Amino acid sequence: MMAASRLRLAVVVGARPNFIKLAPIMKATRDYNACAGGGWVDTFLIHTGQHYDFQMSRIFFQELAIPEPDVHLAVGSGTHGEQTGRAMIEIEKVLSEYKPDLVMVLGDVNSTLAGALAAAKMQIAVAHVEAGLRSFDRTMPEEINRVLTDHISELLFCPTETAVGNLRNEGITKGVYLTGDVMVDALLGWREMAERSDILERLGLVTKQYVVATVHRASNTDDRRNLQNILDALSAARERVIFPVHPRTRRAMMEMAVNPPADNVSLVEPLGYLDFLKLLSHARKVVTDSGGLQKEAYILGVPCVTLRETTEWPETLESGWNTLVGSNQARILAALRDSRTAGRSSAAFGDGKSSVAIVQILTTYGLFRPHEEH
Repeated sequence: MMAASRLRLAVVVGARPNFIKLAPIMKATRDYNACAGGGWVDTFLIHTGQHYDFQMSRIFFQELAIPEPDVHLAVGSGTHGEQTGRAMIEIEKVLSEYKPDLVMVLGDVNSTLAGALAAAKMQIAVAHVEAGLRSFDRTMPEEINRVLTDHISELLFCPTETAVGNLRNEGITKGVYLTGDVMVDALLGWREMAERSDILERLGLVTKQYVVATVHRASNTDDRRNLQNILDALSAARERVIFPVHPRTRRAMMEMAVNPPADNVSLVEPLGYLDFLKLLSHARKVVTDSGGLQKEAYILGVPCVTLRETTEWPETLESGWNTLVGSNQARILAALRDSRTAGRSSAAFGDGKSSVAIVQILTTYGLFRPHEEH
């Protein structure tokens, strides 16, 4: 067990989803330090630079009051192997100098795996936020990242009972905690501020009279047929579609010379968290291949059409709120036109206090009892 008095915590982030998860944890850490008299958690923030341009990185730090990273590694883009390898090399150098008690990683991006592997090989304990998620699709790089990170982590913070069960089925029971989902904390914490955004006015939108679309997963962006099918389906929907285009998607559209969508589809630059939260909250539906966005839509009460055949968030499927359609144009259109309503469980992902629970566990290693087999 680690002493509860002081913790040297290194946190590794690198991509847009990490930043959103990090924000409420950093707030909970500041609150903990203030109540403890200050200085009980020394946080050292390592930004790998996996996402590096303003709209994919810096704007999140500004809007969500995340402290400036202590180190920015500028890893940049590349193949999965290149990106993960470069990040590991640079993270190891930082950890050797900083000598943390614990390394926290979040989510399932390449920076997550790089941070976990670097720490584990240096015999530094790893804490994984959003542990236990499984799509059971090993063709997804994120699935590989999740599984490997979970199996080398000492503390595993699960967002749902399903995630706890997934780990149990893989023989992982020690150090497993059901904390709820930190994304709920972020949504509840920043939703009021997001409502002040003028994104609807800027784009000429009316509440519940448009669709939001996002596409960034390699299975869609790196396959011309899949990407074209998705764009054609959005065009055929014949309603206003707002499509914030991920840099990798924009590059793929140009390199593969896909036919552009019809005029009802507005291609816009990536949005900051507050603008996007407002945009999503007021949409009629969302079409996405993102994992986190499926869950955010569920929490916000926006029906979701998922451009995948599997999901790591099965809770969103149970009531029919989320529909898996792959890249099939007919299935996408049918799901978009389906006007049936469905029920949701308000407690599926926690109560918005997950970050507080995580920080307490980090500083005591056992304040809350883990979900462990005896």
